[in-house]
Amino acid sequence: MHQQQIEQIETWLDEADGLLITAGAGMGVDSGLPDFRGDEGFWKAYPALAQAGIRFVDAANPKTFHVNPRLAWGFYGHRLQLYRRTTPHAGFGILKQLGAQLPHGYFVYTSNVDGQFQHAGFDANRICECHGSIHLTQCLINCTQQIYSAESLTISVDDLTCQWLGPLPLCRSCGGPLRPNILMFDDWHWNDSRQVRQEARLFDWLRQVERPLVIELGAGSHIKTVRQFSEQYGWRLVRVNPREFEVHPPHLGIDSGALDFCLQLQQLLDSKRLP
Repeated sequence: MHQQQIEQIETWLDEADGLLITAGAGMGVDSGLPDFRGDEGFWKAYPALAQAGIRFVDAANPKTFHVNPRLAWGFYGHRLQLYRRTTPHAGFGILKQLGAQLPHGYFVYTSNVDGQFQHAGFDANRICECHGSIHLTQCLINCTQQIYSAESLTISVDDLTCQWLGPLPLCRSCGGPLRPNILMFDDWHWNDSRQVRQEARLFDWLRQVERPLVIELGAGSHIKTVRQFSEQYGWRLVRVNPREFEVHPPHLGIDSGALDFCLQLQQLLDSKRLP
């Protein structure tokens, strides 16, 4: 960051009464998680699907659970296993510490389904996952409006073929296929009841906060959910992105990855503690 940017963020932190952390896929890149930026990024992470010519919009689609459930669960099972094993990078802790210092604390709004904010110790009641969570499952046809934990799900995937091995996860009520509780493409049966409750808590918090400083990290413009939310509800916005950081004044765009920005933010916090 330039000195002028640092000084601007410092001023906004002094004036803000709450921190709204908004995050897209770029937030997890520094933890080693893939960023499916277009089919090329997706195919790099899943070469078996590249060889078969299967695009991200096809793999992340309820239709695939109907026509090829072992492939669908191979893709999502591999991701679930990866997210279970991943340790959030240090930037998560820095943001959590920063939010705790403001009068109304923090709230997280993220399109990520990886559960990394919870893993990093953020209060689950202060997180809104607008696209759901891979750590939960539901019936493919949403037969009873129930959501289940995926904690007991044993994962076995053939990485070479991206195929699920062993018995497929089945709904306890109707015996049909289970799927992750995630909003997919062309999805008409996503159970959004948990997300609705999360969003209600978020808006309760926003009604209390007069000057929410938004720090947006790694949110792309292809699917604009997070970026639009940041712009709509931020009193001031700091957009952090190594490629798409443009934002209209008076907001601030930072050309940086999430971790590098957070480490510089930590230096700012440390300097403010000096006598």
